[in-house]
Amino acid sequence: MQSPNILPISNPNSSNMIPTSSTATADTMLIHVQENDDSKIEKKPLLSRTFSYTPSSSSSSNLLKQQQRRRRIASENSLCSVAVEGCSQDMGRAASDTFIVTKLSFTLLRYLGVGYRWIVRFLALCCYAMLLMPGFIQVGYYYFHSSQVRRGIVYGDQPRNRLDLYLPKNMNGPKPVVAFVTGGAWIIGYKAWGSLLGQQLSERDIIVACIDYRNFPQGTISDMVKDASQGISFVCNKIAEYGGDPNRIYLMGQSAGAHIASCALLEQAIKEASEEQRDSWSVSQIKAYFGLSGGYNFLNLVDHFHSRGLYHSIFLSIMEGEQGLRRYSPEVMAQDPNIKSAVSLLPPIVLFHGTADYSIPCNSSKSFADTLKTLGVKAECILYEGKTHTDLFLQDPMRGGIDDMLNDLITMIHGDNLETIRANSTPRKRLVPEFMLKLARSVSPF
Repeated sequence: MQSPNILPISNPNSSNMIPTSSTATADTMLIHVQENDDSKIEKKPLLSRTFSYTPSSSSSSNLLKQQQRRRRIASENSLCSVAVEGCSQDMGRAASDTFIVTKLSFTLLRYLGVGYRWIVRFLALCCYAMLLMPGFIQVGYYYFHSSQVRRGIVYGDQPRNRLDLYLPKNMNGPKPVVAFVTGGAWIIGYKAWGSLLGQQLSERDIIVACIDYRNFPQGTISDMVKDASQGISFVCNKIAEYGGDPNRIYLMGQSAGAHIASCALLEQAIKEASEEQRDSWSVSQIKAYFGLSGGYNFLNLVDHFHSRGLYHSIFLSIMEGEQGLRRYSPEVMAQDPNIKSAVSLLPPIVLFHGTADYSIPCNSSKSFADTLKTLGVKAECILYEGKTHTDLFLQDPMRGGIDDMLNDLITMIHGDNLETIRANSTPRKRLVPEFMLKLARSVSPF
């Protein structure tokens, strides 16, 4: 029987240690394994602690190039990761919004019940949207891919307290700002509905902030007005960080958004006049109010809305009962002698309306403007002959060419700036063929 091999390296106290040279580049470790009194020796190379290597100049150059390439790849991968993460967040928000809208739609159906009017109008809405789809696709591409659009900026802690910013390409100096509240019959409003207006105004050197708000049944009118007021406050106090001019802020709303914005403006004036605790913005910060196709006296409109499919029961639920019809009718509230001092704080008011508007008759804007004039407010109503509820906001802009309402709006904002007015007069490209626009106008449920 052979004597077992002793591992010199395994026993540092052994006198039979294998000497090593300081110039050696590698050592060999001997591992002792004993099986059934037999020994097997396995050899494994180890890297010596004294191992050193000095690369040549060419090797150094190659190594440097490899390191630079690794850094470049890592940087590209990092950018890709950020882009993927941002896309994932957008998709996550979209999925969350879709879930909420779907859930609220079923809740809304319980209010609507089964009625032929709203079913017919829903089908008409689908046809209307399909006919304008070529324009919606182009505007949607701009909304999601333009570097001039800042989507989903948080302005409050409630659901849907978000706004979108549309920024001009040329940001040399503070720009005038339009805080815009979108329409949607208090039920289907969404901030992206203002993307066409935002694109048009931003191309004319104006920043647009489209304010989102809770819709019914997620919220009632007081929630909507509160959300809009918070959004306006954000614009008044934060827009300078985005290149806006805090001394040139205009408030604007369309349809239901025009009503909500006017309520927020009047409520703020009442708070300031009574020296109550007010929000972090002031009526004096608003240079002018623009109302597009809005309704301002619901005591006169409630029956009209019922005939159009927005039934009494639903509308009263939105307006928080019969008392809400008076409280949230700006024209009625303005005539209250107890708030005369508040009305005097209102900025200049300009109301735009089409004479062929059957959703909200143009007399609504005309009557409100006349009432404000008698109360000493600088007010004006501009009527557009033959224009429907959606002509001024959708069909005319998608038609391209010169847009009369847009021209009037931009002239009021830019004043005597002839260079900007000339740029505004440049005809825009057509987004939808004329025959499709005419068909859409004929089937429009609005």
